[in-house]
Amino acid sequence: MTRPIMKTNNTILLTILFLFYSGIASAQVLEPPAIEVTQQHTAVTVTWSLVPDALGYRLLYAPYPYTGADSIQSIDVGDKTALSAALWDGASFYVAVTAYDGSTSSNFSNIALFFLSAAPVLDPDVLPVVTGMDWYKPPVSVSWQWQLSGEVNPGYPVALYDIDLFDSPASLINSLKASGKKVICYFSAGSYENFREDKDRFDPAALGNLLDGWPDEQWLDIRSLNVAEIMVERLNLALQKGCDGVEPDNMDGYLNDSGFELTARDQLAFNKFIANEAHKRGLSVGLKNDLEQIPELVDFFDFSVNEQCHEFDECDALEPFIQAGKPVLNAEYLQKFSDDAHERQGLCNSANNAQFRTLVLPLDLDDSFRLSCF
Repeated sequence: MTRPIMKTNNTILLTILFLFYSGIASAQVLEPPAIEVTQQHTAVTVTWSLVPDALGYRLLYAPYPYTGADSIQSIDVGDKTALSAALWDGASFYVAVTAYDGSTSSNFSNIALFFLSAAPVLDPDVLPVVTGMDWYKPPVSVSWQWQLSGEVNPGYPVALYDIDLFDSPASLINSLKASGKKVICYFSAGSYENFREDKDRFDPAALGNLLDGWPDEQWLDIRSLNVAEIMVERLNLALQKGCDGVEPDNMDGYLNDSGFELTARDQLAFNKFIANEAHKRGLSVGLKNDLEQIPELVDFFDFSVNEQCHEFDECDALEPFIQAGKPVLNAEYLQKFSDDAHERQGLCNSANNAQFRTLVLPLDLDDSFRLSCF
């Protein structure tokens, strides 16, 4: 899978350091190469375009997370235009390439970031992953905005934005982060959406029944390793775009008419896999709904994203998140909460007593209105 260019503050810093490290002359005559990264489990290949008049190429690499100028290394690969390596589970690096002739070097290529994962294992009894990475852990009192459709309104004075992974360019994510906000990126982990850019990657055998009310979505067979690998790729995309965390949706297929005989243990295995893979990448991760399994999953997830617990009188099930010092980000959609100030005040009183972070929003999550209880 080709990885997009990483455009974060780390990339800007690496740009400067790569320039310095590769000793680029001021009078450049060589065009920079363009690189692509493909990966399969713990194997990675970096390829780059041929540069006219170049005698050879240097591949520069630095670990992710970036640890400083001393961590940048280079390999002179001669006149090759590809380099492959078998690395290890969790190997993660920034890479770039420069071309050289007898006296000068080109500017470096685009900088790519890759994160390698071993073949997925879905184990309902796995423990929370222990990594050397830190990740964003929102406080119980975090303020937030949730918008998944339409042009994102960046103007709310909140600490956290939850926006669509695929529809949000890296420039938007970086802009929100530059304003001091954390960015959570939404994707559906338990359903197939026929309009996503990776839709052709799914095994047809893993596609189940339509989701009630969502004609463009089908339940996924979460036991499928094909599905697990695509979700790893989506986590990699979140990492590359600069997201601080992810909101994987439809994490309760076993409770629905999915078209598959999914069990509670199947769901635990999948949900724990998603959480652990997110944390391996330094990404925060939220549990979407799946109230019945919160006792088994609260230690794996950093926050809850819940819809309509007040409407369906289910909010007590979310208390373990609050008790663990993790926020419950709750959205309610009933028209009475938006139309009737008295009803809304009752909702907000209940939410605030429970320490939930409750918003009244349109079902389309398009920012056509937003009413906050905090």
